Amino acid sequence: MEPGTIWLLVTAALVLFMTPGLAFFYGGLVKAKSVVSMMMLSFGAMGLVFVLWILYGFNMGSNGDDIIDGVLANPFSDFALSTMAAEDPASLAGVAFGSTFAVITTALISGAVADRARFFPWMVFAGLWATLVYFPSQGWVWGLDGDGNLTGWIGTFGFGDTEVLDWAGGTVVHISAGAAALALALVLGQRKVGFSKEDSAPHNVPLVLIGAAILWFGWFGFNAGAAGDDGTGALIFLNTIAAPAAGVIGFLVVEHVKDGKATAVGAASGVVAGLVAITPACANLTPWWSIVLGLVAGIACCFAIDLKFTLGFDDSLDVVGLHLVAGFVGCLYLGFFATDTGLFTGGGIDQLLTQIVPALAVAVYSFAVAYALGVAIDKTIGFRAREEDEIAGIDLALHGEGYKFD
Repeated sequence: MEPGTIWLLVTAALVLFMTPGLAFFYGGLVKAKSVVSMMMLSFGAMGLVFVLWILYGFNMGSNGDDIIDGVLANPFSDFALSTMAAEDPASLAGVAFGSTFAVITTALISGAVADRARFFPWMVFAGLWATLVYFPSQGWVWGLDGDGNLTGWIGTFGFGDTEVLDWAGGTVVHISAGAAALALALVLGQRKVGFSKEDSAPHNVPLVLIGAAILWFGWFGFNAGAAGDDGTGALIFLNTIAAPAAGVIGFLVVEHVKDGKATAVGAASGVVAGLVAITPACANLTPWWSIVLGLVAGIACCFAIDLKFTLGFDDSLDVVGLHLVAGFVGCLYLGFFATDTGLFTGGGIDQLLTQIVPALAVAVYSFAVAYALGVAIDKTIGFRAREEDEIAGIDLALHGEGYKFD
């Protein structure tokens, strides 16, 4: 195999490992009576979205067989990738790499409905949301024609001489998942038990830290997988160290000032905030500006996660406070500090304007579709667990397994 193919396959394995890591991260944060249910939402997404991606999801990105130019390609142009497998099997490495992004993006949303979502309605939502939102929107950023030129509307968008900078998916991964999470949190409403700072303590902090460590490890594949051999990969790798490290510092300083304590869960959350923020920016910042970005993201997210208590929406595991907020921070930060084109690094206002439009467009689109799907599922088959099951703990009620407390 060619070195580039090998690299894509290795990094695809790293990103695949992130979804079980997310399951650990989320599983440690919930109540002991719903940890199996929480982790099953991630593993269920793995089973379903991988299959859908291979059958038709990859085809839906802008790929030269567009139904709507730059927006939607024909999902059945190469059903189950039979033609590609026969004529150009090496290109399946890119398909495999992209599949792991589709899975973890969908799984991220599940953190907003912890402790109260039923499994099979979640699976219906996951399949429909991936089909209607993620599959086409990843083509908006990364869709290519037969000559390797960007064709998606985000990939070709820009004011003046600028282009959208979104290396690994600040828009279609984190902003998209965060907006969908907000929509589902509004549809399902607050938990019967656990929606307060006092009642929402994680049941297993070591599991949270293990999950965060796996996420950080896998994120090197997430960010560096598409890097070429021009040295960009080394910059991306270092920035993927710098930003989350600074995110820990920023988050813990705010925690200490606000609450008088720096927590392990806060450290893990700071890691995630920095990782999310550097995702769109890792190839277009110097290490110094990556450190500053991590600090900003850690500080912003530490304040943002408390907004759910002020505003009353039950985003159980802070998908909005971490992914939506840090996704916006990372995308818009490039407008100020992107190498050579940022407002304060040699460019003008054009880069900032270029970053704002797709970030807002993806957020609005994902929120609207997720809200409509959530309402439709809730009104038909019911999205939320029964009240008595929710209070008692949904693991045994929905899955017949979990911690035994007798």
